[in-house]
Amino acid sequence: MYSYTRAENRERGKLFRKGFRQALADCVDPAIRQKIERIDQAAAERGQRELNALHTVRETDRQAVATAKAAVRTASREGKAAARQALRDAEQQLKRSERAVHKAEQQ
Repeated sequence: MYSYTRAENRERGKLFRKGFRQALADCVDPAIRQKIERIDQAAAERGQRELNALHTVRETDRQAVATAKAAVRTASREGKAAARQALRDAEQQLKRSERAVHKAEQQ
């Protein structure tokens, strides 16, 4: 997964266009390729950190769902409705975090 900043995206685009023009003239400067690779490497590292953070959030949400299920099972009659609502909220949060992880892994 790559996570480019706006500045990196702009710079990479400029370098790509410059390299493309040079490729048409058959005299590509290796410095351009190195700059693009440096930008890609930084974006890949940032993307990996973001993906790891998403995995951590997903695991935390899974634990929250398990805790909420245990609360529903052990709740008194008066607290059962509130416990069920907390379970629904935890499950919705888990779905959002799983979607975010899936989307990030597809990129």
